[in-house]
Amino acid sequence: MGLYASSSHAGRIYDREPGLARLRQRISAAAALSAEEETELAAAFQAGDMRAGEKLVTHNLKHVLVIALEYRRWGVPVEDLVQQGSIGLLHAARRFDPARAACLRTYAAYWIRAEIRDYVVRCHRIVRLGTTRTERRAMRAFRSTSVGNAEELAELSGMPLARCELLWAVLTQRDRSLDAPTPAGTAARDMMPAMTADPETCAVENEQTAHTTARVSRALGALTERERCIVEARMMTDEPETLDRLGARLGVSRERVRQLETRARQKMHDALVA
Repeated sequence: MGLYASSSHAGRIYDREPGLARLRQRISAAAALSAEEETELAAAFQAGDMRAGEKLVTHNLKHVLVIALEYRRWGVPVEDLVQQGSIGLLHAARRFDPARAACLRTYAAYWIRAEIRDYVVRCHRIVRLGTTRTERRAMRAFRSTSVGNAEELAELSGMPLARCELLWAVLTQRDRSLDAPTPAGTAARDMMPAMTADPETCAVENEQTAHTTARVSRALGALTERERCIVEARMMTDEPETLDRLGARLGVSRERVRQLETRARQKMHDALVA
């Protein structure tokens, strides 16, 4: 009873979604298969006949659609759900044993739902959810029950409360387009803070950098050539040169280099303060 009611509802879905027109033609052109025909095609598919698998899918699209419509409220296009359900149908066909199941259609319902459910969980949000079994269980509980808070969700799913609280914040808020207008009429992306400084801040920073560079240049200008060499080797590099190596390069003792460095530091300090 529900099967045929859902099929009539599918017709209304077709009328609202032009992208399903081609699928509608395939469904209306495919006749239903008998249990014997389904068994023969499943056996041929298991033996490697891909055409048999394609025929199984084509003649069972109506039943795949009925199951797919159960998940239409997840916001995923129905044609995508049907495609995933068809994959589930093929999984069922590979495992179908007519000696243990009445007909392929009944046996395949579980596999069709499983494939569609996995797909909608993965596509539900931009941030990928349902990567673990407990997350998938929690999402099913959220969609199918009247759970009202993270504590109830943790109780139903078995997920730790701390993780449920994080998941709850994501589940209760929908993804939002950055191009969508805010109540004030401005695009959401225009309300986001910039990753770079604004022009005024950049101008101030450039002015401060130029001022600092000028002061340092004047301070270096107060040094002798040897003092400046020591300052550059000891203070203006990521890997300062040792006193011993610098003394050997300048032809003076280690202690003399230390004295010159101390005097140079004092000169620069006085120049910067002035």
